[in-house]
Amino acid sequence: MKITISEARKRLPELVRQVKKDRGTTVQITVRDEVVAELRAALPEPEPGAAARKLLEVMGKLPKARGSKTDISSRVKEHLYGGSRGSR
Repeated sequence: MKITISEARKRLPELVRQVKKDRGTTVQITVRDEVVAELRAALPEPEPGAAARKLLEVMGKLPKARGSKTDISSRVKEHLYGGSRGSR
């Protein structure tokens, strides 16, 4: 819904109740037919620690054994440029 800024001033409490009731509603506020602001429901805040719990859950699903490790630093040129080369 689009309304002018002067109409939004008059109806702000009603608009806030409407947005609170129907979280999908967005009210666009216009000045001289240009949308300059939107009134919509706030996104729910995640509970504290939710990201850390999700990360631990994902890490728990990873395989425990990841195969043999390769010491890349001792053979960096081989990894960068391919197998051993003859002298130039």
